[in-house]
Amino acid sequence: MEIIKEGSITNASKTMHVSQPALSQTIKAVEKYLGAPIFLRNTKPIVLTEAGKKYIAAVKKIITISTNLLHEVSDIQYEGYGTLRLGIPIQRAMQMLPRVMPVFRQRYPHIKLEIKEAGSNITEKSVLNGDVDIAIMTTSPGNDELIYELVETEDVVLVANKLTMLAQRIDPGVPIHITEAKNEDFISITEGHNVRKVQDTLFDVYDIKPHLVLETSSIEVGKRLVSTMDAVFICPDVYLDHYFMEQGDCVLYPLLGVANKRYCYVCTRKDAYLSPYARAFIELIRTLGKKERINPTNEK
Repeated sequence: MEIIKEGSITNASKTMHVSQPALSQTIKAVEKYLGAPIFLRNTKPIVLTEAGKKYIAAVKKIITISTNLLHEVSDIQYEGYGTLRLGIPIQRAMQMLPRVMPVFRQRYPHIKLEIKEAGSNITEKSVLNGDVDIAIMTTSPGNDELIYELVETEDVVLVANKLTMLAQRIDPGVPIHITEAKNEDFISITEGHNVRKVQDTLFDVYDIKPHLVLETSSIEVGKRLVSTMDAVFICPDVYLDHYFMEQGDCVLYPLLGVANKRYCYVCTRKDAYLSPYARAFIELIRTLGKKERINPTNEK
């Protein structure tokens, strides 16, 4: 599993802190046991054979059974103590955890929360591989191994600095087509983010060739930049608050035309054991994690 993750035996040996010859011998032993090769070694990155895919699928089931057993026994032996592993994007953590953690901590003072902060794509892989117990991410339900529970629906909006021609021409809060901003400078999220896919779809549908002055992987950085620059920024509405809109010299415009909804889910593996405190955490995310929406006209 580590070899597939790292793309080569050499890279995996480094991350596992074992020698490459020793790792190669382990692979040979497994292949001898199976009577078939696991990897196609002449590809970059290295890939599994059909026999290798069957082997990895069986290994994942064994790991799940073992992990579930340890968690169940731990709950019996050490009721009220344990560790909860959470996968969540950084921006989402900033939004949700300050609302959830005080309540969760009060109910379960001896539960340690381990956070793995990464984008939604990486977070989904983490929960599938068993690296985290719970994943919170923006995605589309599509994996049969996961349970998806909807937390909230988001709109992607356009944030504009008050110095832009757009802001001087159109009142705040008026729904617009993205074409109204085609001549503005854009701050953009980097490729690989869900909101970038929505943004690029808007550009493609309306045949816009935007002038991207800067790309960032952080929505928080994008927000701070658009508050100080003559530019616009496409952003999910849940990451905008009253303080930012009032202090940041920005205005907000709902976007028309193309479906621009995003969906945030809390996800777990169907075959994974969930402790009582894990289920309680999920319930708190569903009830307390939602963000209060701001008025797009900036009126209190």
